[in-house]
Amino acid sequence: MNSSVISFLNRKFEDAAFEYEGVECWSARELQILLGYVQWRNFEEIIEKAKTACENSGIEPHNHFADVSKMVRLGSGSERAISDVILTRYACYLIAQNGDPRKEEIAFAQTYFAIQTRKQEVIEERLALAERIEARAKLTASETELSKLIYERGVDDAGFARIRSRGDAALFGGQTTQQMKRKYGSPEYRPLADFMPTVVIAAKNLATEMTNHNVKTGNLYGERPITHEHIQNNTAVRGMLAKRGIKPEEIPPAEDIKKLERRVKNADKQIAKEVPGFTKK
Repeated sequence: MNSSVISFLNRKFEDAAFEYEGVECWSARELQILLGYVQWRNFEEIIEKAKTACENSGIEPHNHFADVSKMVRLGSGSERAISDVILTRYACYLIAQNGDPRKEEIAFAQTYFAIQTRKQEVIEERLALAERIEARAKLTASETELSKLIYERGVDDAGFARIRSRGDAALFGGQTTQQMKRKYGSPEYRPLADFMPTVVIAAKNLATEMTNHNVKTGNLYGERPITHEHIQNNTAVRGMLAKRGIKPEEIPPAEDIKKLERRVKNADKQIAKEVPGFTKK
């Protein structure tokens, strides 16, 4: 299949997409034409096979195949209702997989919808990654500020490490930073926050910001009072989470943020390579 055909088919498939209840979809009647099927009854058989494949995968077909009717204009100028099916990207993928691969349009669609599905997965991963990176950056900033604050108030680097460790123990229900690292399977040399779920990073950041605020407004000086302040703030944040049924030490670790970054980048590159003529959006 040459690049001009790929470009033509790509444009046709993208032009046929529309939004239905907030989801990108395709009309089965339009997809029938795009996939080179002349008779609707023949295409209906492919749709039924796709529904069966969907159900066999443990997914409810009605979440991806919506039966509707549409009005079409006849040669006489009158209109009549015909049946149609609104299809999600995943439904289109299953239809393509159950079609005749000897058809050029089917061969293209099998790859097109597989790539589109992967793009959606990459987008979702990227959004989750962005949330974690943003939360992680905020925590880094607040801990950097705390380090500077307490250095000005007579606490050295070793004292800062002790203060932060005592705060972690308060947040994690008595479990130390090292214990949480072992629980998360985090390498000794890596920051615990690289494996924390976003909600835990945000909780830790809130407690640190509270400590920064109270150290400044209360003009706290020395390791002991600042440690006491930091423990209190982490305990308060833990109490707030507990009221909502959240115990930070019981939440499973998130994927290593560095691995997630690499996977998203690699997926972007692979998507760009898989189909000539496609451009990354």
